[in-house]
Amino acid sequence: MIYLDNAATSYPKPEAVYKRIEHILRHIGGNPGRSGHRMAMDASRVVFEARESAARLFNIKNAERIAFTKNVTEAINTALKGILRPGDHVVTTSIEHNAVVKPLKRLEKEGVMVSWVKADKNGWLRPEDIERAITKETKVVTVVHASNVFGAILPAEEIGRICRKKDVLFMIDAAQTAGAMPIDVEALNIDILCATGHKSLFGPQGTGFFYVTEGIEPMPLIDGGTGEDDETMEMPDSLEAGTMNTPGIGGLGAGIEFLLKEAVEKIRKYEEGIIRQIIEDLSGIKEIKILGSLDEKKRTCLVSFTIEGKEPSELGCRLDNEFGIMTRCGLHCAPHAHRTAGTYPSGAIRVSPGYFNTEKEIEEFLKAVREIAQ
Repeated sequence: MIYLDNAATSYPKPEAVYKRIEHILRHIGGNPGRSGHRMAMDASRVVFEARESAARLFNIKNAERIAFTKNVTEAINTALKGILRPGDHVVTTSIEHNAVVKPLKRLEKEGVMVSWVKADKNGWLRPEDIERAITKETKVVTVVHASNVFGAILPAEEIGRICRKKDVLFMIDAAQTAGAMPIDVEALNIDILCATGHKSLFGPQGTGFFYVTEGIEPMPLIDGGTGEDDETMEMPDSLEAGTMNTPGIGGLGAGIEFLLKEAVEKIRKYEEGIIRQIIEDLSGIKEIKILGSLDEKKRTCLVSFTIEGKEPSELGCRLDNEFGIMTRCGLHCAPHAHRTAGTYPSGAIRVSPGYFNTEKEIEEFLKAVREIAQ
């Protein structure tokens, strides 16, 4: 089996992640923040250390501004629905994941105004188009840091500067970039960072978080027990109602520690080499059309493509059943992006290698694609 679907969820995880989760389940087991006994205190320490590790990775000055969620979708929903009110204006793009599109569609019905800035056919966005869309009612600019369809890395630094100049909150969906490339919330002027734990941060499924800058207090999506008799709680307690996923958060913490030790820059360089190899090979097959830029430095470690005369679903099934290669086909939960690319409604096939894939595995994938394309 060759797993090339890391843009959906990373596999395998670093060994330390498996060990951390098992250790918490077997030897800690307590409920963080609920009791004063040793096991509960140990569980609280797990959550605290994971929060501190995330803060180090993203240069977040105050770790208490990080709230854990079950995934990036929950993080995005909490941020958008917790901050935007009827009459507010938000600017976003035509290549967003449904995790952003659907909450904004709901908010539109409730009186929030939304501007959808169109990216070009390669998924690239011009910062000046974002700036032109900002009005005096604009409260948030939210953009996907890198498209899960094109792989295109958007110009976050330039957009962040525009938002700071215009006194508008800058929100990033970092589902595809958190752990895959360096992100510094201070350098990029990021006010809200939403991330998933189970992709390039190497955590387990069921984990995610978001960071909110000082002075912004989103209304919670869920109210409930936190161990405090206080209706005016501050972050992170205000956004972490109920029993937390301690084993998952601990596993996420172990994944982040792996990244801090291994260095995100090293991982990024390795993955750039993989993508360069894939693009160079696929570009030589005349039946194949690659979505997005052919420059590996302008994209994350994924390549979406189509083969003339063949349905993406057929390609995905053949790669799986005949060659034991796991990829992702279809619309990738981002139909707006596929409309931008001109691949709607069939979508494309997406290959997304990771840090643990070998050169031999990539060669086997490319050999299989050449055979199918003939």
